[in-house]
Amino acid sequence: MGHAFISPLNWGLGHASRDIPVIEELLRNGHDVTIGACGNAYTFLKREFPACDFIYFEDYPQPYNSGLLFLPTFTKQMPALVKAFENERKEFSRILSRTDFDLIISDSRPGVYSDTIPSVQITHQVHQSLPLLVWPLELLGVHINANAFKKYAAIVVPDNPPGEGSLGGKLSRTFIESAREKLYYSGILASVHRSSHTRDIDYLIVISGMEPQRSELEKRILPEVTNLPGKKIVLLGKPSTDGASTLSDGTVVYSYISNEEKSVLMSRAKFIISRSGYTTMMDVAETGIRHGLFIPTPGQWEQEYLGSYYESEGWFLSRSQFRVNLKRDIGRSFRYGGFPKMPPTEQNVRRLYRDVIAPYLE
Repeated sequence: MGHAFISPLNWGLGHASRDIPVIEELLRNGHDVTIGACGNAYTFLKREFPACDFIYFEDYPQPYNSGLLFLPTFTKQMPALVKAFENERKEFSRILSRTDFDLIISDSRPGVYSDTIPSVQITHQVHQSLPLLVWPLELLGVHINANAFKKYAAIVVPDNPPGEGSLGGKLSRTFIESAREKLYYSGILASVHRSSHTRDIDYLIVISGMEPQRSELEKRILPEVTNLPGKKIVLLGKPSTDGASTLSDGTVVYSYISNEEKSVLMSRAKFIISRSGYTTMMDVAETGIRHGLFIPTPGQWEQEYLGSYYESEGWFLSRSQFRVNLKRDIGRSFRYGGFPKMPPTEQNVRRLYRDVIAPYLE
């Protein structure tokens, strides 16, 4: 059997989460897996896969996101990101000099590839979304991505093929032919699985993403959650801490739960309130939640685009963090019908393994 190295980006837990079914499939087929990650992604995956080998592998500093001023702030931090990319390449060369791998899987880390070992990248952002004011930069980004993709044997897009039912919309499409030839649409790769439970949780509130906006959302909506009727559960997405607390109205708040526990809660939820991060969207589609309210992270254009796209498709309502009113917006959310049915993750990841991964490991 083969030895795979998999390395997710540590900007929020989305990249690490969607790699769970890929890691599980590798292990199910008897392969050795080494995980290279840092920060919360490292902590999270180490809790999920304690038997795997781990390397603490720094990636890029998370851009400070103050919301409306994210673009100039991000631009100011570009030199630090370029330096981090250079350090990543040097460190990865050292990793490869110490350990033999048969396959490298990068999740949105463009510096994780080898010229001699087959390398695959997982990304849903083939086409990055930027504000209309700087649309020429968006087009430039498509070309930059296409050039970066040349380093990989395949680009795995965790989405349905372009057309009706595409969760990524324009994000998972490209107009550059050389890049299109590299793309493999795996279908959704959700971190959770749907299970047979009665939907007895009225509201599941998932507060996730990069700081400081994760904490800002927590402060913004927790006071409103206590005014909602019925059974409510809040997930704070903080893998470095444990524990649960109960608010004055009986709402249960978990700092962190295992992925298995999250699967059960999402399968029981009637309504979800969350960011519109792509991995969370795959989890919603996988577990069949039909109603929800999405609150994009301010300044994260990908989430803002997805929220707008889903609203235009009639799937889910999206509201700005600065204007959201839970009581009002939840009422409006029931006008939307949820994501269309799509093939489940279990089917998708087995096809991905057969078509893309197995040829390099078996």
